[in-house]
Amino acid sequence: MSERLDAWMDAYVLAWSTNDPGQIGELFAADAVYDPQTAAGELSGREAIVAWWVDIADDEDNWDFEWLPLVETDDLAVITGKTNYFEPPLAYRNLFVVRFDDEGRCYDFTEWYIEEESG
Repeated sequence: MSERLDAWMDAYVLAWSTNDPGQIGELFAADAVYDPQTAAGELSGREAIVAWWVDIADDEDNWDFEWLPLVETDDLAVITGKTNYFEPPLAYRNLFVVRFDDEGRCYDFTEWYIEEESG
């Protein structure tokens, strides 16, 4: 795994933890597209991404996240992850496709997630 991807994912998890608009915005290019694969569709532009993310407002003490790169090139990363929420207890498998610009910011982010069955 490259230092660039490790640093970007560390910043992603930190932004998720703090819900800080500045930290979230630093992850994405001004014209980035974020597609959470929901019925609402994709988000276009850093401002829309930040507003959507802040609105979700996950409690930083209610989850943990593990990730591993599956594919990594100069401008692309495919990442698998697992998110565990503590209360109520939920677990999700995640798949991220992240495309980076020359400055290391994401300009195209697509995520898929599926809830694991309990038990």
